[in-house]
Amino acid sequence: MEFVVVLIPIFFIFGIGFVGEKVLKFDTKPLSMMAIYTIGLAFCLILVIYGIAFLKRYSLKKTCGMILASAFMNNGNYGTPLIFFAFGESGLRYAVILMVIQQLLMCTVGIYYAAKGSPNGGGVKIALKEVVKIPIVYGALLGIVFHFSQIHIEGTFMEAISMVGNAAVPTIMIILGMQLAKISVKKLDLAPLSLSLGIRLFLSPVIAFAFTLILPIDDLLKQIMIVLSAMPTAANTTMYALKYDTEPQFVSSATLFSTVLSVITLPIVLYVSQVIYG
Repeated sequence: MEFVVVLIPIFFIFGIGFVGEKVLKFDTKPLSMMAIYTIGLAFCLILVIYGIAFLKRYSLKKTCGMILASAFMNNGNYGTPLIFFAFGESGLRYAVILMVIQQLLMCTVGIYYAAKGSPNGGGVKIALKEVVKIPIVYGALLGIVFHFSQIHIEGTFMEAISMVGNAAVPTIMIILGMQLAKISVKKLDLAPLSLSLGIRLFLSPVIAFAFTLILPIDDLLKQIMIVLSAMPTAANTTMYALKYDTEPQFVSSATLFSTVLSVITLPIVLYVSQVIYG
């Protein structure tokens, strides 16, 4: 029974593709290329972190914390507006799809590593159980069912749902700020933090560029892939780190410093991507 429950999110994602092809007639080639890129980039970064952790003899908790801080980028409230301003409406369409794929990756793979690094359990079995508890995937499934069943939610109930949804990003930002207030500069582990920042802001776009050399996609999408790969650490990872006590100070520090440094690094990455594919 547990095995069946673990498979639910996987088959849900298959179902999205099935519905998209049969009903919405998605163009599967760019969608599949974006999925390959997003998943491939994340797992390349995870492999790099495992290699560093092996050489540095990091604990499981530290390794999982570095994965949360380095493998997942802020493609949502940071990346998507940036792509819109830089590439316009056509770029925004690509950015939104990449954001959705990234969110699905974070609420599965991200949760897995957050739970795996928890001092209160960890292990593959417990981590997989935590993945299937996350409501994001099931909420998306319910939304699709309501959409195709033409079930409309209106009135006070819809207003309540909208209020909760609109509160998500501010809540994450407030919690991140509260966590940052607890950080002591003297207690920062500078070596792992520097490695994490280097992976997130520099190595990630290099790997993304390598993917653009082999994926049969247009130049606009190649530019967007490179730019989004250089985004700072996703704020959601701080929430996961706090929930499972997987290096929350380290992850929140990476989120803060990568966001600050991205003001310098992102214009460079954007310029270089336009020189190469513009």
